[in-house]
Amino acid sequence: MEWNFVFIFNSVLLGVGLAMDAFSVSMANALNEPTMKRKKMCGIAGVFAFFQALMPMIGWICIHSVVQYFTAFEKFIPWIALILLLYIGGKMLLDGIKNADGDEEESSGVGISALLVQGVATSIDALSVGFTIADYGFVMALVCALIIAAVTFVICMVGLLIGKEFGTKLSNKAAILGGAILIFIGIEIFVTGVF
Repeated sequence: MEWNFVFIFNSVLLGVGLAMDAFSVSMANALNEPTMKRKKMCGIAGVFAFFQALMPMIGWICIHSVVQYFTAFEKFIPWIALILLLYIGGKMLLDGIKNADGDEEESSGVGISALLVQGVATSIDALSVGFTIADYGFVMALVCALIIAAVTFVICMVGLLIGKEFGTKLSNKAAILGGAILIFIGIEIFVTGVF
């Protein structure tokens, strides 16, 4: 593969494709916390961007070193994403139902541990991108991963802004919607990964 426009264009397209789950989860997080500050929004988008860049690089390294172990692990990826997102989404959904009676209790939003789990859950399928970029050299694979990270960051910021807007309008129903979205994303990753 050469350094050219096609390389950059393909990397951007990979970023867009990989960022869709992170976009939805970002939106769900902002629905749950409509008063989120810009610093926290950047932190959330940054975590998703980091994991979306890290996973293809891990996949690339696996392809160039321990490919037989990676292919055995690949069938578990949809199950891991499903379990992680069902747990987080279910917790958010239950919290929303508990507070659905109109309590205007301020939501603390997503914590760092839940955010890290979300980052792994939404990016674990990106491990297989290591197959796609296997013919790249290390530097080229790294640049591709950084482009994916930049695209993911922008897309997640858009998701957070949309979620904040609707979270303010939906008030206490936002946590229920956000939890349902996370559960749906987990099921979607599982279904597309297994079937």
